[in-house]
Amino acid sequence: MTPMTVTSVIIGLKVLSLLLGGLITYLTFKAFRTTQFRSLEALSVGFGIITAGTFLAGVVDQVFDAGFRMGQLVESVLVTAGFLVIVYSLYTTRP
Repeated sequence: MTPMTVTSVIIGLKVLSLLLGGLITYLTFKAFRTTQFRSLEALSVGFGIITAGTFLAGVVDQVFDAGFRMGQLVESVLVTAGFLVIVYSLYTTRP
């Protein structure tokens, strides 16, 4: 595969990740609004952070031309933060 083809595939996958992550975030937030369970609110926030991290990694790399490594750093920080929020949501028992 040529570098341009690989870049196009990565961009396509980042957009797909943004759409799917946005859908998951929306559905969990909608469930929170219905039930008012704080754990679902935190779960929604966690998925939102992970989705933002995945998308922003591509933006940092492609738009700001900061390079692949910087994009990976941004993604790693935000995905880790998102997973921490998700772990918190799984241990939250307050309605």
